[in-house]
Amino acid sequence: MILKYIPVFLAAVALSAVSLPAMASDNTGNAVEEPVEKAVMAAGRIDMDGVILEPLQERDSVLIADQLLYGFVLDDVEEGTAFAFPDYSDGFCEGVEIVSPWKVDTLEVHKGRKGRPSTFDIRAGVTVASFDEGRYELPPVAVLRRTPAGVTDTVFFGNRTLEVCTMPVDTATFRIHDIKGQIRYPLTFKELLPYIGIAALLAGLIVLAVWLIRRFTGKAAEAAMRKDPPHIVALRKLDRFRGSTLWVPDKQKAFYSGVTDALREYMMSRYGISALEKTTAEIFRELSDKDVPDGLYQEMKDLFERADFVKFAKYVASDEENAGVVPSAVRFVTATYQQEVDSAAQSGTEEDGHAGSVPEPQPDGGVGSKEEKKRRNRDVF
Repeated sequence: MILKYIPVFLAAVALSAVSLPAMASDNTGNAVEEPVEKAVMAAGRIDMDGVILEPLQERDSVLIADQLLYGFVLDDVEEGTAFAFPDYSDGFCEGVEIVSPWKVDTLEVHKGRKGRPSTFDIRAGVTVASFDEGRYELPPVAVLRRTPAGVTDTVFFGNRTLEVCTMPVDTATFRIHDIKGQIRYPLTFKELLPYIGIAALLAGLIVLAVWLIRRFTGKAAEAAMRKDPPHIVALRKLDRFRGSTLWVPDKQKAFYSGVTDALREYMMSRYGISALEKTTAEIFRELSDKDVPDGLYQEMKDLFERADFVKFAKYVASDEENAGVVPSAVRFVTATYQQEVDSAAQSGTEEDGHAGSVPEPQPDGGVGSKEEKKRRNRDVF
């Protein structure tokens, strides 16, 4: 840009150059403002060739709304020269509009020799356009110039004629057509490929989600179906407490807590007693109504009471007492489970022979009293 090499003063200068500011120098060498009228009066008028009117579109004629560069080309401008360009803010020419303001370009730079300043070939102009067909006389260009030596003059460039054309219309064959709709081009596979990929990805994610849900829910259902019976779970937990390593006083509380917790869970599954939330007295009060042999009932009650003493009263059990804890718990689980199996087998036998035979009455008048069942259970134990 010329601004890099030449300080251009873009003052508002009308063609008449009356009462508008321009730059001048005082006796101290500083730049001050003074009316352009005085500067123009003190300067001479220089008529120059070089006015340009160039279309920005490559056409053989100027059509409506075509933009053109209107300005001048000036050669051998000394370095340090200042310019003031005309101000077209109030209007340029009737029928012609200013599209963009003054722009200055450097076409070529000539280096000075033997201490002489460099010179420049510059081009300056405004972009104009017309929106009406016709022939227009553009105004001349008057530029205020101040040389590095302080000489101020006015450079005048001749005007140009702008002829704006429009597209010719054949009135003989002209026919008005309706506005056409948008052209619809056929879709290509390349355009559909991203959507196909997204659809395939979503389908894969859905299939994966369904598979994962079925897998985990199926495993959970299978695990529930393959859940071990209560007596197997209890015996497996009781097997962890075998041995004398937990009999020491510091570990007896954990030993008795583990054994009684395993029995509580078994009672809850076997008899429906909420043993985990009840005290020892409450558990055995409900257990007394169940089909538990008397000796085994009392043995378990003694075990639970001793466990309460160990856990809450800091009682230290003897090795003999500790040695009988796990065997007693195992006997309780196996005996009650065997009792359940025998009851189920007896119920099946009675159902099979109910239609063909009548059971013999028992001495007490019943078909199998509660005392007789307890006696048989005791004999089995």
